[in-house]
Amino acid sequence: MPGDLFGIHGAALQLRSQRMGVLASNIANAGTPGFKAQDIDFHAALARTQAGSDVDRAADAATLFRVPVMSSLDGNTVELQNEQIAFSENAVGYAATLDLIRGRVETVTRAIRGE
Repeated sequence: MPGDLFGIHGAALQLRSQRMGVLASNIANAGTPGFKAQDIDFHAALARTQAGSDVDRAADAATLFRVPVMSSLDGNTVELQNEQIAFSENAVGYAATLDLIRGRVETVTRAIRGE
């Protein structure tokens, strides 16, 4: 089963991808009046997948609205600097997870070829 080959990393990659979408939406809506920023609590979502929940349900359950440090007059809760930092950190985690999965695939490919 592919999930066994990648272990926790397959779910982690999917969750990081979903989180990247949420953070990108926050950044894109930084100027939208009344927009409420959200984020996925990656660790909580990953724990849910390990407890048997599928990735989409785990991400939905771990999606929270951000509480802004400084309120905006138009009701928008996006704090652009914080979103950019979170996006960058998530992108690094995504790349690291992808590299780990790529390494496993290469190892299995070499084993199949008998190298």
